Amino acid sequence: MKGAIILGLIFMLLMGVSVFLFYRGLNKGAHDRVMARLAMGRPDPVVSKPGLARIERAFLRAGLGRPTERLPLALTVWAMAVLLGYLLYDGIGVLLGLVGPLIGLRLLVSFRYQRRVRRMISQLPQLLDHTVRSLKSGRTLGDAVLHSIDASPQPLNEAMSRIKRNVQLGISLPDACQDFAELYEREEFRLFALGLRVNHRYGGNASELLENLIRLIREREQGGRQLRAMTGETRMSAVVLALLPVAMVGYFLVVNPNYLLHMWNDAAGQKMLTFAFAMQTLGCLALWRMLRSI
Repeated sequence: MKGAIILGLIFMLLMGVSVFLFYRGLNKGAHDRVMARLAMGRPDPVVSKPGLARIERAFLRAGLGRPTERLPLALTVWAMAVLLGYLLYDGIGVLLGLVGPLIGLRLLVSFRYQRRVRRMISQLPQLLDHTVRSLKSGRTLGDAVLHSIDASPQPLNEAMSRIKRNVQLGISLPDACQDFAELYEREEFRLFALGLRVNHRYGGNASELLENLIRLIREREQGGRQLRAMTGETRMSAVVLALLPVAMVGYFLVVNPNYLLHMWNDAAGQKMLTFAFAMQTLGCLALWRMLRSI
């Protein structure tokens, strides 16, 4: 029975891969013709791996370093999770062991990134204020920004050391800040990079520009706090609706575990539980997307 389930999972995996390759092959010809027409007369682009680059980018933004540094440990933990799932729950355990660590890692990286970037944005006005004071003391704009990066607290210091390394490699300060802003994809960093680029190209009073940027960032932060306070009831209702079915299942398992086990041992009960789990998952995803849009 276990062998048949494993073979079925392998068949489903291979079937999905074959469908993906077939769909990719249908569109590859037209895509290659369009790209060849657009690239006519241009130098050959550098070959890259977008999937691996996206993963490294996510880990870098979350402050976890490069994923290849912990690849052997991650593969070992993943294999142990698959083996443990197979020993406990057979084929379903294998599926959970394959998918569960990936989902957990994705949630961890997203949580680390959101928490880290919030702290960086809260520390950015302090860095800009230090830059303004350095400018008024007679420093150039580049020296003031780099000196402020050295004096900034963590994690902003660690993240903006990317700007300092790029400047030391010969990249202009506006381009280095633009690269930093595109890495973290936040409007506050893009405004900072845009201000430096405008000042670098057209000149002007850099101190006044940075002071206006400080005011804008603080007003955006205050507006975000007011929005979270106004939508707190909605967000709490969404959390309660998402956790209530899970809490009810836990209550039944504690009070009367035979109730759900009897349903699981019955064919119709398995279908009902599977359908309920699928609907709960879709409902949680829908609520999560609604919370993200607030």
